[in-house]
Amino acid sequence: MSTAQGTEAPTRRARRSAAVPATEPAGAAAHPASEPSASAVGAAETGTLADATVPTVRMAREAGRIERWREDAGRVLGPAWRVARDVVAVVRPLGWIVLGLAVSLWIVALTLGWEEVLIAAAVVTAILALCVPFLFGRTTYEVGLDLTRTHVVVGERAVGALNLANRTSRALLPSEVVLPVGSGRGLFQVPRLAPGAEHEELFAIPTQRRGVLSVGPVSVLRGDPLGLFERTHDRRHAVDLFVHPRTTTLDGLSLGHLRDLEGLPVQHLSRDDVSFHALREYQPGDDLRHVHWKSTARVGALMVRQYEETRRSHFIVALSTSPDEYRTPDEFELAVSVAGSIGLRAIRDSRTLEARTQRGALRAPTARRFLDGLSALEHSRSREGGIAALAGSLAAVAPQAAVAVLVTGGAADAAELRVACARLPFGVRVVAVVADDRVSSPSLRRIGDADVVTLGELDQLPSAVRKVLS
Repeated sequence: MSTAQGTEAPTRRARRSAAVPATEPAGAAAHPASEPSASAVGAAETGTLADATVPTVRMAREAGRIERWREDAGRVLGPAWRVARDVVAVVRPLGWIVLGLAVSLWIVALTLGWEEVLIAAAVVTAILALCVPFLFGRTTYEVGLDLTRTHVVVGERAVGALNLANRTSRALLPSEVVLPVGSGRGLFQVPRLAPGAEHEELFAIPTQRRGVLSVGPVSVLRGDPLGLFERTHDRRHAVDLFVHPRTTTLDGLSLGHLRDLEGLPVQHLSRDDVSFHALREYQPGDDLRHVHWKSTARVGALMVRQYEETRRSHFIVALSTSPDEYRTPDEFELAVSVAGSIGLRAIRDSRTLEARTQRGALRAPTARRFLDGLSALEHSRSREGGIAALAGSLAAVAPQAAVAVLVTGGAADAAELRVACARLPFGVRVVAVVADDRVSSPSLRRIGDADVVTLGELDQLPSAVRKVLS
Protein backbone atom coordinates (compact mmCIF):
# COMPACT_ATOMS: atom_id res chain seq x y z
CA MET A 1 0.00 0.00 0.00
CA SER A 2 1.38 3.36 -0.93
CA THR A 3 1.37 6.28 1.52
CA ALA A 4 0.46 9.81 0.49
CA GLN A 5 3.28 12.30 0.45
CA GLY A 6 1.50 14.70 2.84
CA THR A 7 1.18 11.97 5.51
CA GLU A 8 4.94 11.19 5.78
CA ALA A 9 6.60 11.70 9.16
CA PRO A 10 8.08 15.22 9.42
CA THR A 11 11.81 15.54 9.27
CA ARG A 12 13.96 17.17 12.04
CA ARG A 13 14.18 20.41 10.08
CA ALA A 14 10.39 20.47 9.74
CA ARG A 15 9.93 19.83 13.46
CA ARG A 16 12.41 22.59 14.29
CA SER A 17 10.59 25.12 12.13
CA ALA A 18 7.15 24.01 13.31
CA ALA A 19 7.25 26.36 16.27
CA VAL A 20 7.47 29.35 13.90
CA PRO A 21 4.26 29.96 11.93
CA ALA A 22 4.89 30.12 8.21
CA THR A 23 2.67 31.36 5.41
CA GLU A 24 1.36 28.50 3.34
CA PRO A 25 1.65 28.72 -0.43
CA ALA A 26 -1.45 29.71 -2.32
CA GLY A 27 -3.72 26.85 -3.39
CA ALA A 28 -2.35 24.37 -0.90
CA ALA A 29 -5.05 22.34 0.87
CA ALA A 30 -4.92 21.99 4.64
CA HIS A 31 -4.67 18.40 5.80
CA PRO A 32 -5.12 17.27 9.41
CA ALA A 33 -2.10 15.00 9.16
CA SER A 34 0.19 17.95 8.21
CA GLU A 35 -0.46 19.87 11.48
CA PRO A 36 2.23 19.25 14.15
CA SER A 37 1.14 17.37 17.22
CA ALA A 38 1.74 18.46 20.84
CA SER A 39 4.72 16.12 21.17
CA ALA A 40 6.22 17.54 17.98
CA VAL A 41 5.85 21.11 19.30
CA GLY A 42 7.48 20.12 22.62
CA ALA A 43 10.34 18.45 20.82
CA ALA A 44 10.82 21.55 18.65
CA GLU A 45 10.93 23.85 21.70
CA THR A 46 13.43 21.57 23.45
CA GLY A 47 15.64 21.54 20.38
CA THR A 48 15.52 25.33 20.12
CA LEU A 49 16.52 25.81 23.80
CA ALA A 50 19.32 23.30 23.47
CA ASP A 51 20.66 24.98 20.33
CA ALA A 52 20.54 28.39 22.10
CA THR A 53 22.32 27.08 25.21
CA VAL A 54 25.23 25.52 23.34
CA PRO A 55 26.71 28.85 22.09
CA THR A 56 26.34 30.42 25.57
CA VAL A 57 28.26 27.60 27.23
CA ARG A 58 30.84 27.73 24.47
CA MET A 59 31.32 31.49 24.96
CA ALA A 60 31.70 31.04 28.74
CA ARG A 61 34.37 28.40 28.17
CA GLU A 62 36.19 30.68 25.75
CA ALA A 63 36.07 33.59 28.25
CA GLY A 64 37.42 31.35 31.02
CA ARG A 65 40.18 30.09 28.72
CA ILE A 66 41.16 33.66 27.79
CA GLU A 67 41.19 34.70 31.46
CA ARG A 68 43.43 31.76 32.40
CA TRP A 69 45.71 32.62 29.50
CA ARG A 70 45.99 36.19 30.76
CA GLU A 71 46.80 35.04 34.28
CA ASP A 72 49.47 32.64 32.99
CA ALA A 73 50.92 35.34 30.75
CA GLY A 74 50.97 37.77 33.69
CA ARG A 75 52.85 35.28 35.88
CA VAL A 76 55.38 34.62 33.14
CA LEU A 77 55.76 38.09 31.63
CA GLY A 78 55.48 40.07 34.88
CA PRO A 79 58.97 39.27 36.18
CA ALA A 80 60.39 39.55 32.68
CA TRP A 81 58.83 43.00 32.29
CA ARG A 82 60.26 44.15 35.62
CA VAL A 83 63.71 42.91 34.68
CA ALA A 84 63.50 44.61 31.29
CA ARG A 85 62.37 47.85 32.93
CA ASP A 86 65.31 47.74 35.35
CA VAL A 87 67.72 47.06 32.49
CA VAL A 88 66.37 49.93 30.42
CA ALA A 89 66.55 52.27 33.44
CA VAL A 90 70.33 51.92 33.74
CA VAL A 91 71.00 53.18 30.19
CA ARG A 92 71.59 56.92 30.01
CA PRO A 93 70.83 59.03 26.90
CA LEU A 94 74.47 58.85 25.76
CA GLY A 95 74.32 55.09 26.18
CA TRP A 96 71.29 54.85 23.89
CA ILE A 97 73.16 56.86 21.26
CA VAL A 98 76.18 54.54 21.44
CA LEU A 99 73.95 51.46 21.31
CA GLY A 100 72.18 52.81 18.24
CA LEU A 101 75.52 53.60 16.63
CA ALA A 102 76.80 50.08 17.28
CA VAL A 103 73.70 48.48 15.77
CA SER A 104 73.88 50.74 12.70
CA LEU A 105 77.56 50.00 12.16
CA TRP A 106 76.99 46.26 12.39
CA ILE A 107 74.11 46.41 9.88
CA VAL A 108 76.17 48.44 7.40
CA ALA A 109 79.26 46.24 7.85
CA LEU A 110 77.40 42.97 7.38
CA THR A 111 75.31 44.29 4.49
CA LEU A 112 78.01 46.02 2.44
CA GLY A 113 81.03 44.09 3.67
CA TRP A 114 83.14 47.18 4.46
CA GLU A 115 86.09 46.26 6.65
CA GLU A 116 86.49 49.79 8.03
CA VAL A 117 82.90 49.83 9.25
CA LEU A 118 83.33 46.34 10.67
CA ILE A 119 86.34 47.50 12.72
CA ALA A 120 84.41 50.55 13.95
CA ALA A 121 81.47 48.35 14.98
CA ALA A 122 83.81 46.02 16.89
CA VAL A 123 85.45 48.96 18.69
CA VAL A 124 82.11 50.48 19.73
CA THR A 125 80.86 47.09 20.93
CA ALA A 126 84.06 46.58 22.94
CA ILE A 127 83.56 49.97 24.63
CA LEU A 128 80.03 49.00 25.60
CA ALA A 129 81.22 45.66 26.95
CA LEU A 130 83.95 47.33 29.02
CA CYS A 131 81.47 49.81 30.57
CA VAL A 132 78.96 47.18 31.71
CA PRO A 133 81.05 45.66 34.57
CA PHE A 134 81.08 49.03 36.37
CA LEU A 135 77.38 48.49 37.20
CA PHE A 136 77.95 45.38 39.31
CA GLY A 137 78.70 45.37 43.00
CA ARG A 138 77.17 47.08 46.03
CA THR A 139 78.27 50.15 47.97
CA THR A 140 77.20 49.70 51.57
CA TYR A 141 77.21 53.20 52.99
CA GLU A 142 75.33 54.10 56.11
CA VAL A 143 73.52 57.23 54.99
CA GLY A 144 72.04 59.94 57.21
CA LEU A 145 70.05 62.91 55.88
CA ASP A 146 69.48 65.84 58.23
CA LEU A 147 67.49 68.94 57.28
CA THR A 148 67.84 71.65 59.89
CA ARG A 149 64.46 73.08 58.88
CA THR A 150 61.66 71.33 57.05
CA HIS A 151 59.48 74.50 56.93
CA VAL A 152 60.90 77.59 55.25
CA VAL A 153 59.52 80.73 53.60
CA VAL A 154 59.93 81.57 49.93
CA GLY A 155 63.38 83.08 49.43
CA GLU A 156 65.01 81.36 52.41
CA ARG A 157 67.58 78.61 52.06
CA ALA A 158 67.01 75.19 53.53
CA VAL A 159 70.32 73.97 54.92
CA GLY A 160 71.03 70.30 55.47
CA ALA A 161 73.77 67.76 55.95
CA LEU A 162 74.44 64.40 54.32
CA ASN A 163 76.43 61.95 56.43
CA LEU A 164 77.97 58.81 54.94
CA ALA A 165 79.80 56.22 57.02
CA ASN A 166 81.61 52.98 56.17
CA ARG A 167 80.56 50.40 58.76
CA THR A 168 82.08 47.46 56.90
CA SER A 169 85.46 45.78 57.39
CA ARG A 170 86.77 46.76 53.97
CA ALA A 171 87.52 50.04 52.28
CA LEU A 172 84.97 51.55 49.89
CA LEU A 173 86.09 53.03 46.60
CA PRO A 174 85.19 56.61 45.60
CA SER A 175 81.66 57.01 44.33
CA GLU A 176 78.91 59.53 43.69
CA VAL A 177 75.81 60.13 45.81
CA VAL A 178 72.63 61.52 44.29
CA LEU A 179 70.22 63.68 46.32
CA PRO A 180 66.96 64.40 44.42
CA VAL A 181 65.33 67.72 45.32
CA GLY A 182 61.94 68.17 43.67
CA SER A 183 62.46 67.84 39.92
CA GLY A 184 66.24 68.40 40.16
CA ARG A 185 69.03 66.56 41.87
CA GLY A 186 72.38 67.21 43.47
CA LEU A 187 75.56 65.14 42.98
CA PHE A 188 78.17 64.68 45.71
CA GLN A 189 81.60 63.15 45.23
CA VAL A 190 82.44 60.75 48.05
CA PRO A 191 86.13 59.92 48.47
CA ARG A 192 87.56 56.55 49.41
CA LEU A 193 86.42 55.60 52.89
CA ALA A 194 88.45 53.33 55.12
CA PRO A 195 86.66 50.93 57.50
CA GLY A 196 84.91 53.00 60.17
CA ALA A 197 85.50 56.32 58.37
CA GLU A 198 82.80 58.96 57.86
CA HIS A 199 82.21 61.72 55.33
CA GLU A 200 79.89 64.74 55.62
CA GLU A 201 78.49 66.92 52.85
CA LEU A 202 76.71 70.21 53.58
CA PHE A 203 74.17 71.56 51.11
CA ALA A 204 71.73 74.43 50.77
CA ILE A 205 68.44 74.27 48.85
CA PRO A 206 67.32 77.60 47.35
CA THR A 207 63.57 78.18 47.44
CA GLN A 208 62.32 80.39 44.66
CA ARG A 209 58.70 79.24 44.54
CA ARG A 210 56.09 78.14 47.03
CA GLY A 211 55.46 74.40 47.14
CA VAL A 212 56.26 71.07 48.77
CA LEU A 213 59.63 69.65 47.70
CA SER A 214 60.52 66.01 48.13
CA VAL A 215 64.16 65.79 49.29
CA GLY A 216 65.56 62.32 48.67
CA PRO A 217 65.73 59.43 48.75
CA VAL A 218 69.51 59.45 48.92
CA SER A 219 70.95 57.14 46.26
CA VAL A 220 74.43 55.76 45.78
CA LEU A 221 75.37 56.04 42.12
CA ARG A 222 77.30 53.40 40.23
CA GLY A 223 78.29 53.97 36.64
CA ASP A 224 81.04 53.84 34.07
CA PRO A 225 83.56 56.65 33.49
CA LEU A 226 82.04 57.51 30.08
CA GLY A 227 78.53 58.01 31.48
CA LEU A 228 76.86 55.39 29.30
CA PHE A 229 75.24 53.41 32.12
CA GLU A 230 74.10 54.36 35.60
CA ARG A 231 72.59 52.43 38.51
CA THR A 232 71.42 53.75 41.87
CA HIS A 233 70.74 52.19 45.27
CA ASP A 234 68.22 54.02 47.46
CA ARG A 235 69.43 54.32 51.04
CA ARG A 236 66.88 56.50 52.84
CA HIS A 237 63.27 57.64 52.48
CA ALA A 238 62.44 61.08 51.16
CA VAL A 239 61.76 64.08 53.41
CA ASP A 240 59.14 66.71 52.58
CA LEU A 241 60.31 70.31 52.57
CA PHE A 242 57.44 72.80 52.92
CA VAL A 243 58.08 76.16 51.28
CA HIS A 244 55.55 78.52 52.84
CA PRO A 245 54.23 81.60 51.04
CA ARG A 246 55.43 85.03 52.07
CA THR A 247 53.25 86.67 54.69
CA THR A 248 53.13 90.05 56.38
CA THR A 249 52.25 90.93 59.95
CA LEU A 250 49.10 92.86 60.72
CA ASP A 251 50.17 94.31 64.06
CA GLY A 252 47.72 96.50 65.89
CA LEU A 253 44.79 95.25 63.81
CA SER A 254 41.95 93.04 64.96
CA LEU A 255 40.15 91.41 62.08
CA GLY A 256 37.32 89.95 64.10
CA HIS A 257 35.08 91.24 66.86
CA LEU A 258 36.94 92.82 69.75
CA ARG A 259 34.75 91.49 72.57
CA ASP A 260 35.10 87.89 71.51
CA LEU A 261 34.90 86.51 75.06
CA GLU A 262 31.37 87.78 75.59
CA GLY A 263 30.29 87.05 72.05
CA LEU A 264 28.63 89.27 69.47
CA PRO A 265 24.98 90.02 70.29
CA VAL A 266 22.42 89.53 67.55
CA GLN A 267 18.72 90.32 67.29
CA HIS A 268 17.51 86.93 68.57
CA LEU A 269 16.47 86.55 72.20
CA SER A 270 17.48 83.56 74.29
CA ARG A 271 16.60 82.11 77.66
CA ASP A 272 20.22 81.38 78.54
CA ASP A 273 23.26 83.35 77.37
CA VAL A 274 25.77 85.95 78.61
CA SER A 275 24.42 89.21 77.14
CA PHE A 276 21.64 90.51 79.43
CA HIS A 277 18.67 92.10 77.64
CA ALA A 278 15.67 92.66 79.99
CA LEU A 279 13.39 91.15 82.63
CA ARG A 280 10.11 89.41 81.90
CA GLU A 281 7.55 87.32 83.75
CA TYR A 282 8.19 83.68 84.37
CA GLN A 283 6.90 81.21 81.80
CA PRO A 284 6.64 77.46 82.16
CA GLY A 285 9.93 75.87 81.18
CA ASP A 286 12.17 78.75 82.27
CA ASP A 287 15.24 77.89 84.29
CA LEU A 288 14.79 78.95 87.92
CA ARG A 289 18.47 79.83 88.08
CA HIS A 290 17.69 82.96 86.02
CA VAL A 291 15.03 84.27 88.41
CA HIS A 292 15.71 87.84 89.52
CA TRP A 293 14.60 87.72 93.14
CA LYS A 294 14.82 91.43 93.89
CA SER A 295 12.50 92.31 91.03
CA THR A 296 10.24 89.43 91.98
CA ALA A 297 9.87 90.81 95.54
CA ARG A 298 9.25 94.32 94.29
CA VAL A 299 6.74 93.44 91.54
CA GLY A 300 5.05 90.57 93.31
CA ALA A 301 5.36 88.25 90.34
CA LEU A 302 8.12 85.81 89.39
CA MET A 303 10.54 87.67 87.09
CA VAL A 304 13.35 86.05 85.07
CA ARG A 305 16.25 87.44 83.11
CA GLN A 306 16.11 87.49 79.29
CA TYR A 307 19.29 87.44 77.20
CA GLU A 308 20.36 88.35 73.73
CA GLU A 309 21.67 85.41 71.76
CA THR A 310 25.41 85.71 71.17
CA ARG A 311 27.86 83.87 68.97
CA ARG A 312 31.60 83.53 68.94
CA SER A 313 33.51 85.16 66.13
CA HIS A 314 33.64 82.61 63.30
CA PHE A 315 36.24 83.83 60.82
CA ILE A 316 36.34 82.53 57.23
CA VAL A 317 39.09 83.04 54.66
CA ALA A 318 37.91 81.97 51.20
CA LEU A 319 40.66 81.83 48.56
CA SER A 320 39.56 81.37 44.96
CA THR A 321 41.88 79.01 43.07
CA SER A 322 40.14 79.31 39.69
CA PRO A 323 42.74 79.93 36.95
CA ASP A 324 40.28 82.14 35.06
CA GLU A 325 40.42 84.81 37.77
CA TYR A 326 44.19 85.37 37.66
CA ARG A 327 46.05 87.05 34.83
CA THR A 328 49.55 85.95 35.84
CA PRO A 329 51.06 83.37 38.22
CA ASP A 330 52.34 86.24 40.38
CA GLU A 331 48.76 87.33 41.04
CA PHE A 332 47.92 83.88 42.32
CA GLU A 333 50.97 83.85 44.59
CA LEU A 334 49.97 87.28 45.89
CA ALA A 335 46.47 86.03 46.65
CA VAL A 336 47.89 83.03 48.52
CA SER A 337 50.13 85.35 50.55
CA VAL A 338 47.19 87.63 51.37
CA ALA A 339 45.08 84.69 52.52
CA GLY A 340 47.98 83.40 54.62
CA SER A 341 48.58 86.77 56.27
CA ILE A 342 44.93 87.29 57.18
CA GLY A 343 44.54 83.70 58.38
CA LEU A 344 47.62 83.95 60.61
CA ARG A 345 46.29 87.13 62.19
CA ALA A 346 42.95 85.45 62.87
CA ILE A 347 44.72 82.48 64.51
CA ARG A 348 46.78 84.82 66.71
CA ASP A 349 43.55 86.58 67.73
CA SER A 350 42.18 83.16 68.81
CA ARG A 351 39.42 83.28 66.22
CA THR A 352 37.68 80.17 64.98
CA LEU A 353 39.34 80.12 61.56
CA GLU A 354 37.99 78.22 58.60
CA ALA A 355 39.92 78.42 55.33
CA ARG A 356 38.32 77.11 52.16
CA THR A 357 38.97 76.85 48.44
CA GLN A 358 36.97 75.37 45.59
CA ARG A 359 38.35 71.96 46.49
CA GLY A 360 37.28 72.05 50.12
CA ALA A 361 38.57 73.14 53.47
CA LEU A 362 42.20 73.72 54.43
CA ARG A 363 43.09 72.34 57.82
CA ALA A 364 44.06 75.22 60.10
CA PRO A 365 44.31 73.99 63.71
CA THR A 366 47.67 75.75 64.04
CA ALA A 367 49.56 78.37 62.08
CA ARG A 368 52.07 75.82 60.75
CA ARG A 369 49.39 73.42 59.53
CA PHE A 370 47.59 76.31 57.85
CA LEU A 371 50.75 77.40 56.01
CA ASP A 372 51.53 73.79 55.07
CA GLY A 373 48.16 73.58 53.36
CA LEU A 374 48.83 76.81 51.48
CA SER A 375 52.23 75.47 50.36
CA ALA A 376 50.63 72.57 48.49
CA LEU A 377 47.84 74.68 47.02
CA GLU A 378 47.37 74.59 43.24
CA HIS A 379 44.86 75.88 40.71
CA SER A 380 41.50 74.19 40.59
CA ARG A 381 39.64 73.26 37.40
CA SER A 382 37.68 75.94 35.59
CA ARG A 383 34.52 73.84 35.77
CA GLU A 384 34.62 74.05 39.58
CA GLY A 385 33.62 77.69 39.38
CA GLY A 386 35.08 80.95 40.61
CA ILE A 387 34.57 83.25 43.55
CA ALA A 388 30.77 83.20 43.22
CA ALA A 389 30.61 79.40 43.45
CA LEU A 390 33.00 79.48 46.40
CA ALA A 391 30.81 81.99 48.23
CA GLY A 392 27.79 79.78 47.63
CA SER A 393 29.55 76.86 49.29
CA LEU A 394 30.38 79.07 52.27
CA ALA A 395 26.71 79.82 52.81
CA ALA A 396 26.04 76.07 52.97
CA VAL A 397 28.88 74.95 55.24
CA ALA A 398 29.23 77.98 57.54
CA PRO A 399 25.87 79.70 57.98
CA GLN A 400 26.91 81.07 61.42
CA ALA A 401 29.99 82.90 60.13
CA ALA A 402 30.65 86.36 61.52
CA VAL A 403 33.38 87.64 59.18
CA ALA A 404 34.20 86.37 55.67
CA VAL A 405 37.23 87.48 53.66
CA LEU A 406 37.05 86.63 49.94
CA VAL A 407 40.38 86.62 48.11
CA THR A 408 40.51 86.52 44.31
CA GLY A 409 42.52 87.76 41.33
CA GLY A 410 42.41 90.80 39.10
CA ALA A 411 40.45 89.03 36.36
CA ALA A 412 37.33 88.79 38.55
CA ASP A 413 34.98 91.64 37.61
CA ALA A 414 32.61 93.63 39.81
CA ALA A 415 29.57 91.60 38.74
CA GLU A 416 31.12 88.35 39.99
CA LEU A 417 32.06 89.99 43.29
CA ARG A 418 28.53 91.33 43.70
CA VAL A 419 27.06 87.87 43.13
CA ALA A 420 29.55 86.34 45.54
CA CYS A 421 28.72 88.83 48.30
CA ALA A 422 25.00 88.35 47.76
CA ARG A 423 25.30 84.59 48.27
CA LEU A 424 26.69 84.91 51.79
CA PRO A 425 24.27 84.75 54.73
CA PHE A 426 22.67 87.95 55.96
CA GLY A 427 24.55 89.59 58.81
CA VAL A 428 28.00 88.37 57.78
CA ARG A 429 30.56 91.12 57.45
CA VAL A 430 32.21 90.63 54.04
CA VAL A 431 35.62 91.92 52.98
CA ALA A 432 36.86 91.14 49.46
CA VAL A 433 40.55 91.41 48.58
CA VAL A 434 41.50 91.55 44.89
CA ALA A 435 45.13 90.73 44.01
CA ASP A 436 46.01 92.77 40.92
CA ASP A 437 49.71 93.24 40.15
CA ARG A 438 48.90 96.17 37.85
CA VAL A 439 47.89 98.34 40.81
CA SER A 440 50.57 100.60 42.28
CA SER A 441 48.64 101.71 45.37
CA PRO A 442 45.77 100.06 47.28
CA SER A 443 42.22 101.20 46.66
CA LEU A 444 38.98 100.75 48.59
CA ARG A 445 35.45 100.61 47.19
CA ARG A 446 32.01 99.34 48.13
CA ILE A 447 30.10 96.63 46.27
CA GLY A 448 26.76 96.14 47.95
CA ASP A 449 27.42 95.67 51.66
CA ALA A 450 31.00 94.48 51.15
CA ASP A 451 34.29 96.37 51.34
CA VAL A 452 36.46 95.56 48.31
CA VAL A 453 40.21 96.17 48.59
CA THR A 454 42.46 96.04 45.51
CA LEU A 455 46.22 95.81 46.03
CA GLY A 456 49.25 95.02 43.91
CA GLU A 457 51.83 94.06 46.55
CA LEU A 458 51.77 92.21 49.83
CA ASP A 459 53.24 95.15 51.73
CA GLN A 460 50.10 97.16 50.93
CA LEU A 461 47.87 94.79 52.90
CA PRO A 462 48.26 96.35 56.41
CA SER A 463 47.33 99.85 55.24
CA ALA A 464 44.45 98.51 53.16
CA VAL A 465 43.01 96.55 56.09
CA ARG A 466 43.45 99.62 58.30
CA LYS A 467 41.30 101.60 55.87
CA VAL A 468 38.58 98.98 56.06
CA LEU A 469 38.53 98.99 59.86
CA SER A 470 38.69 102.74 60.22
